[in-house]
Amino acid sequence: MNMAAKQTDEPLDKGALAALYEETFRNFEEGTIIEGHVVAISKDKVVVDIGYKSEGIIPTDQFSSEELQSLKVGDRLQVYIEEREDAEGNLVLSKEKADKMKVWEELEKAYKDEKVVEGRILSRIKGGMMVDIGVKAFLPGSQIDLHPVRDLDALVGKSFPLKIIKINHRRGNVVVSRRVLLEESRDKKRQTTLSTLKEGQLIQGTVKNITDYGAFIDLGGIDGLLHITDMSWGRVGHPSELFVVGDRVEVMVLKYDRETGRISLGLKQKSADPWTSVSTKYPVGSRVRGRVVSLTDYGAFVELEPGVEGLVHVSEMSWTHEVRHPSRLVSVGDQVDAAVLNVDLNSRKISLGMKQTAPNPWDMVEAKYPSGTRIEGKVKSLTDFGAFIGLDEGIDGLIHISDMSWTKHIKHPSELFKKGQKVDAVVLRIDKEKERLSLGFKQLTRDPWEEEIPQRFKVGGGATGKVTKITDFGIFVELEGGIEGLIHISETGLEPQTRLEDRFKIGDEVPAKIIRVDREERKIALSLRENQLESERKQVDEFHAGQGAVDQSLLRTAKKTTKHQDGDTEQS
Repeated sequence: MNMAAKQTDEPLDKGALAALYEETFRNFEEGTIIEGHVVAISKDKVVVDIGYKSEGIIPTDQFSSEELQSLKVGDRLQVYIEEREDAEGNLVLSKEKADKMKVWEELEKAYKDEKVVEGRILSRIKGGMMVDIGVKAFLPGSQIDLHPVRDLDALVGKSFPLKIIKINHRRGNVVVSRRVLLEESRDKKRQTTLSTLKEGQLIQGTVKNITDYGAFIDLGGIDGLLHITDMSWGRVGHPSELFVVGDRVEVMVLKYDRETGRISLGLKQKSADPWTSVSTKYPVGSRVRGRVVSLTDYGAFVELEPGVEGLVHVSEMSWTHEVRHPSRLVSVGDQVDAAVLNVDLNSRKISLGMKQTAPNPWDMVEAKYPSGTRIEGKVKSLTDFGAFIGLDEGIDGLIHISDMSWTKHIKHPSELFKKGQKVDAVVLRIDKEKERLSLGFKQLTRDPWEEEIPQRFKVGGGATGKVTKITDFGIFVELEGGIEGLIHISETGLEPQTRLEDRFKIGDEVPAKIIRVDREERKIALSLRENQLESERKQVDEFHAGQGAVDQSLLRTAKKTTKHQDGDTEQS
């Protein structure tokens, strides 16, 4: 319809009127968004005029409580035309759909322009997380972070900047990524860091990961390794003793390999090496105090200060105790006093001694117990070769098994002594250098081999004793007074193929002949063979002696008979 037609007074026909009516409402299509203004607000609805033939109605449940409180008549709204006329001829509008369409338009624009959107994580679902970015979007697990996230539930309720990587309005699908933004940020930081990085530089970083051998530090888009050996001049058992993931730390760039991209970092290098002043702080002979930080089979490591440790060898722990393991005297964490024995700067080693902080008891023992002194002590331990006797000063002396008896063959010290038993002994020798004290038990009495035994047991004499031991080479026999003698196998008088065990038993009494008495070796040799021969000779002599008596008796009888016969002859 043109303006000229409007200005004439001629009435319009029905066709023209219908066309004008349609022209008036051509912009009010269902499914479109249009702006209107609020004309009325009631408890359950908001009435909006969009310039249509009738006013539209929006249920109040499409408004938030904050929106309703601030909403007033005359406010302008973007609304969505759902129906131009429902069954009752009302115009049906929707604010909710208008908001969603507006959001979708903004999201599609953000996707096209590669802009960042803010999203709040709603819940954990299969394969990732559900996120609210104005509409519900899917955040895949692989796109949450640069590294796998162990606790996804901890992210629920948190908001993050995200990037839309896929959108389909018709299907209502939106896929977002946080990792893309993190990678972009990391790459920017990396380029900035690499452009300024140089060896010897101090740089701030964040502990990203901790391993047994070190900690990885995020320097800003690029990681560097702080090795455990470069964390402290002192001893570090594990990196977790010093750091936790997330710690901020200032480190020094030790080496940067531009070809491989590897960066070696140091923390201890920020301070001076304590070993540069060790020779002046810990001269040989000085007394020091430190903390036991480690134990080994051969000694204890003592920390004198961070980065400086000394070794107390197990042999330098005690003057009086035979220390088999350092744990018998000290434990990790103990504070101990020690003397500096040696300093090796090249090897970074300090030798310490704990026993040197106390007087050497062996200096007193030599003066207090000269050879020949009679002492009293307790049996501390028994071994196959002797008995250790403890003295009051903590010194142990050894009674060797050979110094236990003048006459008996002692197989084991337990035959004479028991642990804890009080015994007397005689000091035989003191070796101060080797810290050894030799004691004697048999020396408490006079040596019977000097006079008594040689006088009692004469070569050629007989002796009876009990079998105490049978060996391959002979039989040991205990004689009167506990003296031991040996019958060599060659002196048993048995056939070569005869076994001694078949002929003799422990406890058997055997008569023997003494064939040798050795005062120097303290041995008595016996012989069954000689004794047997002696016995046989005696029997022969006795036989011969008996035969002589018979011959003399027969002679006397013969003489008497002859005399009698001669008398008879004379008579006749």
